[in-house]
Amino acid sequence: MTEAQHQAALIKWSQLPQVREKYPELKLLHHIPNGGKRDPIEAKHLKAQGVKSGVPDLCLPVARKEYHGLYIEMKTETGKPSDNQKWWIEQLNGQRYKAVICYGWEEAKQCLTDYLS
Repeated sequence: MTEAQHQAALIKWSQLPQVREKYPELKLLHHIPNGGKRDPIEAKHLKAQGVKSGVPDLCLPVARKEYHGLYIEMKTETGKPSDNQKWWIEQLNGQRYKAVICYGWEEAKQCLTDYLS
């Protein structure tokens, strides 16, 4: 599976009625569309609007314990985070967010359920 397919599988799981019943906060889970290939003009416009390289793929703006919310950087099982992605994870963790890199949708699912439990 590609990274996009893993992320889509996670979102599909998060929208199942039995999952939403147990974890209604998953309604707030959303994608931050910073990745992808864009032509130079569109890339320039998005950068001017605040798009930043390395921002994690998913955000769950739900506070738990000492955390303000959860950020997930999705990777395939063999994917490797970029230096920018590692920097963002470190910075977000320093601001009392839980920010993680998940390798595959099942790891991300476990991270979400652990966070919300």
